[in-house]
Amino acid sequence: MSNKGRLIVVSGPTASGKSTLWKRLVAHPKVDFSISATTRGIRKGEVDGEDYIFISKEAFEQRIASNEFLEYAIVHTNYYGTLRSSTEASLNAGHDIVLEVDVQGALQLAECKLPMVSLFVVPPSREILIERLRHRGTETEEQITTRLKAVDAELAFAKDYDHQLVNDDFEKMLAEAISILGYAKENSNG
Repeated sequence: MSNKGRLIVVSGPTASGKSTLWKRLVAHPKVDFSISATTRGIRKGEVDGEDYIFISKEAFEQRIASNEFLEYAIVHTNYYGTLRSSTEASLNAGHDIVLEVDVQGALQLAECKLPMVSLFVVPPSREILIERLRHRGTETEEQITTRLKAVDAELAFAKDYDHQLVNDDFEKMLAEAISILGYAKENSNG
């Protein structure tokens, strides 16, 4: 049996609860979070190198040309990507690594042949998703409209994931994810 870690891929439409899920999963001592690189602007409260690695479009494209990403995509007009070196270092240390990626990224990761479990977070309804997005207060109405156009397309990919988790009760969804990943007994205080 290998003591190599697994990729834990977490996806879902905007405001589905995927970020809250990964933040709870990385509380486990054998789980790391893959900090994605992005060209999007930094939001209030975010820390460069902690929430994302914020880089210019030019620097991102140079890293693409150097094959430094396991996956990358353009989402809502910005690049997002997973750096190969830090991900493989965590896996080789025996840690699972959580990657919050969109469906394009998940499809690319499935091709990299690394051990992987994929989780897709589904909102209980489109109306609840819209309410969550507006309540978040980080996007303009125009940005919300743009993001909602992508929701149906993203939801169509849910069937391609190993597990679909409906976020109608976050703690219940978290317990289901912990059980799927085999952390239930190891992280009962998390």
